Amino acid sequence: MVKHKIEWSVEARLDLLNILEYYIQRNETSTYSRKLYTKINKSVKLISKNSKLGTKTDIDSVRALVTDNYQIIYEIFEKQILIIMIWDCRRNPEDKVIDKRRKQ
Repeated sequence: MVKHKIEWSVEARLDLLNILEYYIQRNETSTYSRKLYTKINKSVKLISKNSKLGTKTDIDSVRALVTDNYQIIYEIFEKQILIIMIWDCRRNPEDKVIDKRRKQ
């Protein structure tokens, strides 16, 4: 098993930041956001060790791993994994646009 280097797209970082900020404002505390951040980070570390861990998508090199109510959508390259987006599974799936985000 090859350990891949993890890179985050700007959009994925913004997705994560927006999710964490939402819960801080809604709950008026950072406790849940810290727990969620830890869970997502653990999942990303697992992906770096086993890139095929996530579910296949319509795009061969793109996979998605569910953590709580969120999908970590990532693309596998030879030596790195690019986190493309963090998707709230409770949102309308038709709003999810992977192709535009992966053309960075």
